[in-house]
Amino acid sequence: MTGSSAIVERLRTAGCVFAEDEARLLLEAANGRDHLEHLVEQRVQGFPLEHILGWVDFCGSRMIIRPGVFVPRRRTEYLVRKAAHLVAALGKPEAVVVDLCCGSGAIGAAVSDLVGGCELYAADIDPNAVACARLNVQPRSGHVFEGDLYDALPPRLRGRVEALVVNAPYVPTDMIALMPPEARLHESAAALDGGTDGLEVQRRVAGEAAEWLAPGGALVLETSSRQAAGTARVMVAAGLAAEVFVEDEEGATVVVASIP
Repeated sequence: MTGSSAIVERLRTAGCVFAEDEARLLLEAANGRDHLEHLVEQRVQGFPLEHILGWVDFCGSRMIIRPGVFVPRRRTEYLVRKAAHLVAALGKPEAVVVDLCCGSGAIGAAVSDLVGGCELYAADIDPNAVACARLNVQPRSGHVFEGDLYDALPPRLRGRVEALVVNAPYVPTDMIALMPPEARLHESAAALDGGTDGLEVQRRVAGEAAEWLAPGGALVLETSSRQAAGTARVMVAAGLAAEVFVEDEEGATVVVASIP
């Protein structure tokens, strides 16, 4: 107990808000005293807890996370629920779900868990993320591809996607420096940097979305409350109808876009 208390104090001194919970998780993960010291020291130095543990609790499942890979935030669970609801409303068995800019693949995996039986695909430009995503997506009979946005996807999916689920980077480049160190120092820049206005990747996603969506399908995209109006304008400029949804409790904002 003394050891646990000492760990809590070290974590709290390092700025960990949930020091007690983190100490418990590190104790559970450690294989002996030396390993525990190594884990605690990593956390004190600012490494994300999820990278240290190798997993994140996301939508009720432990999703595998590897060092350097973007860690899905709690607010992104709203994106998952919104996408799953849209897929379920279609009532189509084996609906095609694509997790674009997939990172760890946790979003697509969680949608698959909720709807069941979907045809799941995921893609990312970062090889490290792709390797991690395969650990989460392939056990759910999904497929993961490496490449730049739609270039990574099999051409046979064109016009067949019921849910195009995207958490593209939407932080303006000059705002990256203001992000918490855990993110800006330990996650891929490609997963954070949305360009000058934060909307550059979203424009590219929107520009080709209509070619990949099935009739009745939708692009479901996370954004921020600050960027929501701009994200919606990007969708409309690409010829899509767009609607903004907000979940205040989690601070989540999602734009749903579809072919008019």
